[in-house]
Amino acid sequence: MSQVMTVKLKLLPTKEQSAFLKISSLIYINTVNSLVSEMIQTKELTKKTSKDIDVLLNSSVKNQVIRDAKSVFNKTKKKNYTVRHILKKPVILWNNQNFKVLDEHISVPLIIKDKSKRVSIKMIADQYELDLLNSSSKIGTLRITQKNKKWIAQIAIECSIPTQSSAKVMGVDLGIKIPAVCSTDEDEVLFAGNGKQNKYIRRRYGSCRKKLGRVKKQNAIDKMNNKEQRYMKDQDHKISRSIVAFAVSKNVGVIKLEQLINIRKQTSKSRKNNRSLSNWSFYRLAMYIEYKANLLGIKVEYVDPSYTSQSCPNCTIKNKAKDRQYKCECGYSGHRDLVGAKNIRYAPVLDGKSLTA
Repeated sequence: MSQVMTVKLKLLPTKEQSAFLKISSLIYINTVNSLVSEMIQTKELTKKTSKDIDVLLNSSVKNQVIRDAKSVFNKTKKKNYTVRHILKKPVILWNNQNFKVLDEHISVPLIIKDKSKRVSIKMIADQYELDLLNSSSKIGTLRITQKNKKWIAQIAIECSIPTQSSAKVMGVDLGIKIPAVCSTDEDEVLFAGNGKQNKYIRRRYGSCRKKLGRVKKQNAIDKMNNKEQRYMKDQDHKISRSIVAFAVSKNVGVIKLEQLINIRKQTSKSRKNNRSLSNWSFYRLAMYIEYKANLLGIKVEYVDPSYTSQSCPNCTIKNKAKDRQYKCECGYSGHRDLVGAKNIRYAPVLDGKSLTA
């Protein structure tokens, strides 16, 4: 089996490289839009080739322009020409034969002073992203675009998914104070994430938004919202990565998660945790865990979250934990979230198709 995904890399071009990228990307979208307009007038696909397009782009990029223009035209045609799709954000694409990913650079051809020259642009990539690129079975197109004055490279890759034969199960309890607690069926434990730090960051951003709201600086508030969301996404990626890495190190074949649909409606919220619960994306974290696990052949199953933090793992009697400590009449005691992870581990799967039944 294989899975298609996109690897995102931050680029650090020089001022000169940034200028060339901006010019080339604007030429790219303008040429696409021009070709689409021509096709809409004739109501048929263009027969032009790269030789017929007289713009300052490499021939390989011109071919990509034609493919993109045909794709945009087909979308317009499906809407019976009532909706015209127009590219607005500057972007430029190369096929997999025209770019190279080196140790810390991406090499692409650009037109500089009417001549095609290969430009090496510095990139920022962590080991996880480099491993994905190196382990991919197929590399697709490279897409470079500018977002919030920062250049981003997006590389489409196809990864082969290994088959996982292990029947070992790990339960994962998601929460606010401790974002994730993992427990395997051999009682190996991982506490992932820093809930206190996340709450502090959100409170700090919330306080700044209130101050900006009083002076009606809406643009500054929007930028701050974007920064907070980027921080939370980054935390979700790091937490999910550590969970999957722990599963691999313990030879886990199945990860069980709570099905946290409508969790905000089902959970009673104190004033202290009200904003934290409303802003924390349990679904996004679960999706990150699932797709990272699937890439390594680890299956993900979802269970009913009811009473997972109240039922005793030893005798199944329901008790409410005081603070973070769980105690039962049978003598069992432990961390409340760890109790949840243990119960999730043995809980029946919602669709009834458990891989470990």
